[in-house]
Amino acid sequence: MARGGERERNRPGGSGAVLGEAYDTALLDLDGVVYYAGGGAVPHAVEALGAARDGGMRLAYVTNNALRTPDAVAVHLTELGVPAAPEDVVTSAQAVSRLVAEDVPEGSRVLVVGGEGLRVALRERGLVPVDSADDEPAAVVQGYGGPEMGWGRFAEAAYAVGRGVPWYASNTDLTIPGTRGIGPGNGAAVEVVRIATGGRSEPKVAGKPQPPMHRETVLRTGAVRPLVVGDRLDTDIEGAFNGGVDSLLVLTGVTDAAALLAAVPAHRPTYVAADLRGLLTAHPEVAADPDGGFRCGAWRASAAGDALVLETVEGGPDGGSDTGESGAFDGLRALCGAAWTRAGAGSCGLDAGKALARLGF
Repeated sequence: MARGGERERNRPGGSGAVLGEAYDTALLDLDGVVYYAGGGAVPHAVEALGAARDGGMRLAYVTNNALRTPDAVAVHLTELGVPAAPEDVVTSAQAVSRLVAEDVPEGSRVLVVGGEGLRVALRERGLVPVDSADDEPAAVVQGYGGPEMGWGRFAEAAYAVGRGVPWYASNTDLTIPGTRGIGPGNGAAVEVVRIATGGRSEPKVAGKPQPPMHRETVLRTGAVRPLVVGDRLDTDIEGAFNGGVDSLLVLTGVTDAAALLAAVPAHRPTYVAADLRGLLTAHPEVAADPDGGFRCGAWRASAAGDALVLETVEGGPDGGSDTGESGAFDGLRALCGAAWTRAGAGSCGLDAGKALARLGF
């Protein structure tokens, strides 16, 4: 099994054991992993999570979205067929509230630019949410407040930050998926305040990929061998990298196969799977061969000139071996080895089009 904290990953890891047995807790992202922006479950998610839970794995749901409370998220999951309690949900609102509580006295007033999830989390830490810069807040906290958030709220934050009040942000995701497309996220709102204050201040950020979110999750779940599961390289996978733990990338959301091959070291997952059924399987090793190629299952990948090349090995797909989804992901894992090794600490600039098309990506 791959070890958390491996800093120079040049190929996906392997696990002879089913991941749900090799790790005690799955730290699951929500959007694009468990459900879509419209609220419906991702295919296979409900069944896979039920099987992992029945096998003894603890499931924790970790989200950068500070708008909804853990109670509301748990109700939504349960309605989808994934039984969850509020204590199974960890939000960036909780992580940033801990940051603030560590810096200001209990009972301090905090100017909130966000939704109910952020207000509830601050109250749990003994802090008092307020709405005006004239309320003498000890801190300013920004979290996603939904599309109805008005410019007046950003102005209040700018007034306070401009006066030198300490500034915090639940997360800095620039975008957030919605039923009508991609909209501006909390990071865009943070930029509004930064611009208004002349760029002289920087907020303390709690959400993924920053370490405070990982710390909050481990503290609340008691995870000993956690596995981060997500669909985004720049939040979920980088957060696991920063926390020194292993990760599983599922291709049901933002990241596609081409982006995976181009990943820089901090964005390279330990494991990759089509969806959450990846928790229920072992993951094959990717082996380097003496000629500089990488093998996984029936596939061999290498870099030739400015392109990635994919070949079958003896008994491979052209000889009647598995050409289905599992075989395609063996090929993708081999391609990751070739791409990441050639790229080193940078981003792979190799043409992977023909190789990915052969696998159906």
